[in-house]
Amino acid sequence: MTTTSFSINKIFVIFKKELRFFFFSPIAYIFSALFLVSSGIYFFSRFFIIANNSMQDYFLSLPLMLSFTIPPITMSLFSAEFQSGSYELISTQSVSTFDIIIGKFLAAWAFILFAIAPTIVYAMTLSFIGRLDLGPVIAGYIGTLFLVMQMCAIGVFASSISKNQIVALIVGLSIMILFNYFLKFIAVIFPNLINIIQFASSDTHFLNIALGIIDFRDIIYFLSLSVIFLYGTYLVIENRK
Repeated sequence: MTTTSFSINKIFVIFKKELRFFFFSPIAYIFSALFLVSSGIYFFSRFFIIANNSMQDYFLSLPLMLSFTIPPITMSLFSAEFQSGSYELISTQSVSTFDIIIGKFLAAWAFILFAIAPTIVYAMTLSFIGRLDLGPVIAGYIGTLFLVMQMCAIGVFASSISKNQIVALIVGLSIMILFNYFLKFIAVIFPNLINIIQFASSDTHFLNIALGIIDFRDIIYFLSLSVIFLYGTYLVIENRK
């Protein structure tokens, strides 16, 4: 089997293996819990102090919170196996590079979405207390689905860079901060490039969806970046061989 082929069954096997690892990983649970605590404090403080019966502020803060949550969870996907030598053992089996990459990516994506799922309680709380416009809330969670997809692809790529998990953490965090926030500061310095920078910024595309504007161009943006980083992971791993 060539390294460019893939098998749905083998991807599913890798997916189950990695998902099982996440559910038994203390680090994954710790950072998932920290995310839920920080997002809960932010949401309910905005609700009770400002009396804001909306989830818009929560969704606006989500890219930053996820930028600090996802890299620690995904940093060991490849780097730990490179360090222990177990990846070489896996790669000698009849499993392609694409099988491994996609399986790990899907497992990370599923686990992060599982960690975010309890935040639906925020919307339920608002709906019980007062009138809630469900349109922007549904759109916000759709945007979150694609935002997490992109971030997990970045996390997988960062983990393939080095066998050192701290390096993978720093690389993943840096890339996510770049796409979500640093580009905004560049736009201030170079206002003539604002249109190009806004197009490249993940935060801009997520904001559009979170405001209830579901534009296929924003979805294509997240899909495209996810594919780019996953293919970049493939190139890095093939180069290691």
